Amino acid sequence: MNRSLRTQAIDFAMHMRRRWYLYLPVFVIWAFAYTRLFIDPTPRVPVLFNWTGSLPYRVAWLQHGEHPLQRGEFVIFSFAGEARTAYPGLDGQPFFKVVRGLPGDVVTVSDRTVSVNGVVVGTAKAQAFDRRPLDPIAPTVIPPGHYYVQGTGPDSFDSRYRSSGLVRAEQVLGTVVPLF
Repeated sequence: MNRSLRTQAIDFAMHMRRRWYLYLPVFVIWAFAYTRLFIDPTPRVPVLFNWTGSLPYRVAWLQHGEHPLQRGEFVIFSFAGEARTAYPGLDGQPFFKVVRGLPGDVVTVSDRTVSVNGVVVGTAKAQAFDRRPLDPIAPTVIPPGHYYVQGTGPDSFDSRYRSSGLVRAEQVLGTVVPLF
């Protein structure tokens, strides 16, 4: 059966018209993905998906609203660290992390091992995946309106590194409740 391309296209269009309810979810998901990747990286829907190994969950619920963050809370924030100059695609990207340090906490570094208030929170790697050097965060007292955040995996790009830095309160988009 040798049908012309035009006939096949018309048949497919008729099939789509009759079965629109099958194609609508695909189109909506595609539209959200396109918007998220190419137009605006800020999450607009409350359900979030984490495909990286930096946190121990895959699906989470985003809670917007301002409240004082607590140590151990999961947050999502808009990236604004120094690394934006080397990696422009990071600018404004949403990052999922855990709050490990609050304003007034003391951050110390000893031989690339980072501690917050004397509790070891991680070790800074010497270089990034592309072999660029990574400097650990400088010892400091976390200033008001800033937080030390960290992923749960050893490869997480977080406040252990100077090029990521502390997160300002206005960068925080909301808290995240892991679902599974």
